[in-house]
Amino acid sequence: MTTLLKYNQLEFVLHYSGAAFWKNGNCLLIADVHLGKVAHFRKNGLAVPAAAGLVNFELLEEVLSFFNPKSVIYLGDLFHSKTNNDWRAFSAFIERNAEQKHVLVAGNHDIISESHYKKLGIEVVSEIETNELLLTHHPTETDSKLNICGHIHPGVLLRGAGRQSLRLPCFFQSQNQLILPAFGVFTGKYILEPTATDKVFAIAQREVLDVSAYFQNQV
Repeated sequence: MTTLLKYNQLEFVLHYSGAAFWKNGNCLLIADVHLGKVAHFRKNGLAVPAAAGLVNFELLEEVLSFFNPKSVIYLGDLFHSKTNNDWRAFSAFIERNAEQKHVLVAGNHDIISESHYKKLGIEVVSEIETNELLLTHHPTETDSKLNICGHIHPGVLLRGAGRQSLRLPCFFQSQNQLILPAFGVFTGKYILEPTATDKVFAIAQREVLDVSAYFQNQV
């Protein structure tokens, strides 16, 4: 279900949901939930089951219960667009989990007024910087810190014998960067091409699998 990732003195537990738990900071990091996207699709005539939108909330509850973090940081695109029925469900979710501090690093889809978040006790910022980390929505170059971000919805393509292949979401770590997979359903994947020095942790069957060696052998 989880895999431990170490970066210098930092330790992160990678969860199959796409969340990463920063052990040193007792903090849960989540990117690209895109709440309200299912309702947005349905409003525009796409035949997506209404119950599909509940999956995000079920997964959020599960991962918070699993780690019981002190704080939760959403690395952008928490909501897909404007408020809809999911906003009421999100408000109830925050109320149930008010013991945690919730912070949103705003992404390009986060167009809901900051005042709405403030009413729920959620802080909205453009980025978060510590002595060791730079937390952003968009991938950002940094030489001295680990940038943890989202936005890309990273995925990888694994090829087997014959014409067999799998496209899987993944945690993607390069030298000074960790890109989190999209947490939300119906978000799609952008297939990346790892180098021999990248680390790739694919998500499959509720497991997080280190598949870095597969790509190292392709070089």
